[in-house]
Amino acid sequence: MYVTIVHATVKPEKIDAFKEACRVNHENSIREPGNIRFDILQAADDPAKFVFYEAYKTPQDAAAHKQTVHYLAWRDTVADWMAEPRHGVVHHGVYPNS
Repeated sequence: MYVTIVHATVKPEKIDAFKEACRVNHENSIREPGNIRFDILQAADDPAKFVFYEAYKTPQDAAAHKQTVHYLAWRDTVADWMAEPRHGVVHHGVYPNS
């Protein structure tokens, strides 16, 4: 399992629009053949902070995600809504291992 955890901080006035753009990206991402999970979380103590938990079967599946129409549309739509650059950290899944 190949996991990327992405941290995003959104401009306060763009939170609702960001959540809607993320919904569309999420609904399409979970349909990708190599996707295992695609969770989007909002911090309880700061509604402008989000975490994405993106799990794919292989690194190639994760790379393919970044070429999809829905990801590219999301990326371009939210680019100016970021309060700071997004930051992703790649992890290798240990458990579950299937």
